Amino acid sequence: MKYRSLFLLLFFAQATLAQLPVIKASSRHVSISDGGSLDKNAWNLNPKLRPDVYVADRTRRTKWVTFYTDVDSIRVKVKPGTKFDFVILLNGVDSCYTRIASALPAAGAISASAVAEDTIPFELTAYNAIKVKAVINDKDTLNLHFDIGSLSIHVIRKISTVYKLQMGTVVLNHPDIGVTELTSRDMDGRFGWDLFEGRQVEIDYDRMLLIIHSRLPRGLRGYARTPLEFIRGYVCIKGSFLKEGREHAGDFMLDTGSDQAVIVDSVWAGRWDLPGGLRLIRTSVLKDPRGARYETRVVVAPKLRIGRFALDSVPTMVLGSLNPTRMELNFLGNDVLKRFNIILDFQHDYLYFKPNKLMGVRFKELS
Repeated sequence: MKYRSLFLLLFFAQATLAQLPVIKASSRHVSISDGGSLDKNAWNLNPKLRPDVYVADRTRRTKWVTFYTDVDSIRVKVKPGTKFDFVILLNGVDSCYTRIASALPAAGAISASAVAEDTIPFELTAYNAIKVKAVINDKDTLNLHFDIGSLSIHVIRKISTVYKLQMGTVVLNHPDIGVTELTSRDMDGRFGWDLFEGRQVEIDYDRMLLIIHSRLPRGLRGYARTPLEFIRGYVCIKGSFLKEGREHAGDFMLDTGSDQAVIVDSVWAGRWDLPGGLRLIRTSVLKDPRGARYETRVVVAPKLRIGRFALDSVPTMVLGSLNPTRMELNFLGNDVLKRFNIILDFQHDYLYFKPNKLMGVRFKELS
């Protein structure tokens, strides 16, 4: 009986493999052309992830994305809402299930019943996570965190059929829900910024509310404004450190999924000798979902500037190797972001922010 079960398992696995396009590789390193921009060896094959998802750069135009292995290639047309699954067969043995996905959902992904202003109550946890109660199919409740550094909806266990997901007054019908091993502590999953594409998302830490607007709210006195940039599907802004009278600017990804204050890329930090001469708090090792290890140092940066606002003595984690995005990209975690009431304008691509009641709270690393 066990042999029969094993045979059926292998049979269905082969049948699934046969239904997907297959390209070959003898090296784990893959280059990607995204809309004509070539990034050499940008992708590392991992047969353990099923699928391993590449999110194409955010654009509303149809474009081509090409994966180049050392011996083969595949070219995929990408437009908002599309996803394309295929297999990269590594050394003729390991099947690396891969997905190319648009950073933008298809038109109409948000429920047509959504009113001009939806509200989602949230709780800010001890780990700086924006915790939201989500009701599945009108009966099961999950705790999801709103992670601006993420896309779509992912939960830690597979759910067979979801015809309705409700968070506050936001209702999503037949949402596409993936599975993940990475969530904030004590959470059942997470949801990303792209669920609210084309609208404005207000994060009000004073009232503990996510407010989803259909148009930019009026009366933004006291808010600063800075452009939103989208780098490989990540929501980013410009920021800078001030050290020894010099200002060092860079791209900072908004990451409410992180309980840290700031994480900086090793290459970027090395260019400015950022950790040099700064007070060391601790050293540690981080591990990402792929199992890669990142040695880090946490130092105290004298001043961090975001728009016209500045924060003093900010604990900053300096990675000792390439960051998980494989790009020269820094991260603003929620130990910084929670200090501002924020409006993410995904219609005009601006960030509005102003200090709130949490501005004077001690940073987690300094407590």
